[in-house]
Amino acid sequence: MSLLLTLGGALACDVAPAPGTLPSKPPMGEGAGDATAQETPEAVQASAVFEATLREEATSAPNGLKPVERLGKLLFFDRRLSEPMGQACAVCHGPEVGWTGPSLLINLTGSVYEGAVRGRFGNRKPPSSAYATQAPILHRMTSGEGESTFVGGNFWDGRATGEELGNPAADQAQGPFLNPVEQNNPSEAAVVAKVCGGPYGDLFRAVWGANICGDVPRAYDDIARSIAAYEASREVNAFTSKYDAFLAGRARLSSQERWGLELFEGKARCDKCHPSRRGPGGEPPLFTDYTFDNLGVPRNLLNPWYWQLQFNPEGPFWIDPGLGGFLQTRQDYAPFARANLGKVKVPTLRNVDKRPFPGFTKAYMHNGSFKSLESVVHFYNTRDVLPACLGSASGAPGVDCWPLPEVGLNVNTREMGNLGLSPQEEQALVAFMRTLSDGYFH
Repeated sequence: MSLLLTLGGALACDVAPAPGTLPSKPPMGEGAGDATAQETPEAVQASAVFEATLREEATSAPNGLKPVERLGKLLFFDRRLSEPMGQACAVCHGPEVGWTGPSLLINLTGSVYEGAVRGRFGNRKPPSSAYATQAPILHRMTSGEGESTFVGGNFWDGRATGEELGNPAADQAQGPFLNPVEQNNPSEAAVVAKVCGGPYGDLFRAVWGANICGDVPRAYDDIARSIAAYEASREVNAFTSKYDAFLAGRARLSSQERWGLELFEGKARCDKCHPSRRGPGGEPPLFTDYTFDNLGVPRNLLNPWYWQLQFNPEGPFWIDPGLGGFLQTRQDYAPFARANLGKVKVPTLRNVDKRPFPGFTKAYMHNGSFKSLESVVHFYNTRDVLPACLGSASGAPGVDCWPLPEVGLNVNTREMGNLGLSPQEEQALVAFMRTLSDGYFH
């Protein structure tokens, strides 16, 4: 308790498990998980897309993808690229939900997804893999007042900096393959062997060179580059929302949606971190500035990571320091770690409400602690208005009180927490953000 009070609340953020807790080939045994592939609906759908893409390649059917993008799509949906087989990238990043977590049941509860080995879960909600390739290489900016701000990178904590492959999305694509709580491959060579010996090995060699499979480090890098190429394609970054049509003069916003846009760019101050105007060259807005922020989000007590003792020896006392935790691992950035504890990457709001059917539940925030867009907006509006929930006598969270922040340091109180929005204004904001889902036109 004294630690939590010292930090101003329970800490949380988006970091990888501590170095040394994730062996490259973790021992199997009691409590280690059942190493059998699972036939979840998400996995079955990934297989269907994979097989369809293979047929398109074999028949040269046009689908608008360049060869490297088609290769990346095959890699993205390939369930063979895990150990045991069964875990494709798409199992955690479903296109039907905006390239994030596609399981209603998981989203309703812990919001972090199970890996290839049954019983092993990650520690954070999957971020969207769409509109991620535009992120710059992680770097530090200094304001005129001397305040440091970090921009760019990938993963919630920015640890996929882009310094390795020149693109944060490519750096990120390498991580899950070898993570024992995700795809659980024992080595880069094992991944390369599966790709080179698989049904699209010839395409891999055609794209990256006939001798690519003989150079494991280079081949592993090019696998990641291929995935990033697909994630940068128009199939993933479609820019086909109602708001895009509105900007192009091809659609009108309803009066409520237009009111929500005015609030978004005005009273609610959402555009401070989620820019909504076209770029200087007419580029469509990405609805993220790729910075990091601590919103004072409460813990998700249903997160199964708290009980993954093989990989999380701190158990339920684990604290997730976010960007600050990653910065602490870098000698050049360590002096800025404390000022960034609890900060996580500002996500794009594109596809924030995209779902396969109206009753489908999406999880929000880096830990999935919120289950509706309405509750997120209400939290932004009233976080600093309602008292802290200190037990059942405090009343209902979100109505009478809010739980304490998972990370009590560095909470953003300048741009959110007491926005003074009416219930009708909250509803208008939600209505506007629902115009950001791709698929309104083709």
